[in-house]
Amino acid sequence: MPLTLSLITLPFIGAVDLPTSVFLVFMICLVAVVGFEFVNGFHDTANAVATVIYTKALKPQLAVPWSGAWNFLGVFTGGVAVAMGILKLVPLNDLMALSVKVGACFVLAVLFASIIWNLGTWYLGIPCSSSHTLFGALIGASLGFTFYYGGSGVNWDKGKEIGLSLILSPLFGFGAAALLMYFLKNVIKAEGLFHIPKGEDRPPIPIRLLLITTCTLVSFFHGSNDGQKGVGLLMLILIAFVPAKFALDRSVSDEKILYSLTNLQQLMNRTLTSNTQPEQDIIQVNNLVSKTKNDLGAKSTGSVTSIYQFRSEIQALAKALTSLSKNKNVHMTPEDNAIMVSSSKDLLKLTDYAPIWVIATISISLGLGTMIGWKRIVMTIGEKIGKEHLNYAQGATAELVAAATIGLSSGYGLPVSTTHVLSSGIAGAMVASKGTQNLNSNTLRNIALAWLMTLPASVILALLFFVIFHLFV
Repeated sequence: MPLTLSLITLPFIGAVDLPTSVFLVFMICLVAVVGFEFVNGFHDTANAVATVIYTKALKPQLAVPWSGAWNFLGVFTGGVAVAMGILKLVPLNDLMALSVKVGACFVLAVLFASIIWNLGTWYLGIPCSSSHTLFGALIGASLGFTFYYGGSGVNWDKGKEIGLSLILSPLFGFGAAALLMYFLKNVIKAEGLFHIPKGEDRPPIPIRLLLITTCTLVSFFHGSNDGQKGVGLLMLILIAFVPAKFALDRSVSDEKILYSLTNLQQLMNRTLTSNTQPEQDIIQVNNLVSKTKNDLGAKSTGSVTSIYQFRSEIQALAKALTSLSKNKNVHMTPEDNAIMVSSSKDLLKLTDYAPIWVIATISISLGLGTMIGWKRIVMTIGEKIGKEHLNYAQGATAELVAAATIGLSSGYGLPVSTTHVLSSGIAGAMVASKGTQNLNSNTLRNIALAWLMTLPASVILALLFFVIFHLFV
């Protein structure tokens, strides 16, 4: 029998009782996810400071800490919608039902594949998307898990949603930046905006403030989007290794859950009465409400099986409520519909959450990572996408479009690639300035190859790592 570390107490996590070997893997995973977000900081966040440095609006010594601070705030205030979207991509409930060692293999495969690919592209100075990398790694590890254990596998509906977001956002960035640049060039016609800084040139104060503002916005929204991916990864580790503590938000009281379920039960009774021929959706929701209410006490037992079952019931009920709210054949007052939607959101807070210390850990890691290793990517963004140095208008345009795209995506809970949105925005601004001959074909080819290769490469790496860890962990 393996030795256990009986009730070892860790900061924020509390007491854990795992086999020695699994506990060590758990600690490695915690360090690795911090490392992933640290790498994300100097890999992706470098994009946010590239334009402000190369237009000489701020010196690197000021720009990098400034960007890091706003990334920190972005993670801290950005919510968890993107983080939960990441978790919904993988067969998390199936993973919880198996031994902790299986969860360890899954998490290690995702982290190793993501970090290795990110470090490799950073070393070569190629702007590559951490979002694409993580997306592919989660799919690869899920495929490995499904091969060995079956289950629901990859959530392809969620995968398609995330994939479309990652594909369309750079195209939007290119088009929007080109249009905005065309507007500035042909309508605003402010000559100072199109100056290319040389030597020790510094932009005028109004332009400098504009560039600093756009850098700040990109940094903040990068934190609110990319930072959430780290939050999702850390929650994946905690749920995989310590499901009894983290599969459900323990800060939500049983009384509050019971109140929501009782309201729903009363609402369903009214709905059944007002629909003489009740839709199957109504009957399904009514049955799920009753079952979830009856099983409420089971979540407090500490049994992983009971917690897993209750978590699954909450998710199934929330999904059924969403379906019912959209069913036009169901007769329901607007007030009752609003109660149903509100109750569904309240119930999902049980499963879609992250403790404040998780958000703080990722925020600090991302902020510190921004301050180290940024120069390789900045050089590519600032000097090599076009055949000439960035002018003020190009830098501001690309960053403004990137900030808007990332901010909107975060609002819808969708991950996007800061790297690809900003790179395509710079390319669009340069095309609007002097046509396609203004682009550096070699750099664009490298970025395009990285964009095309990242997904399959990270899928394969994670799949291979899962198989290897499955054999030896």
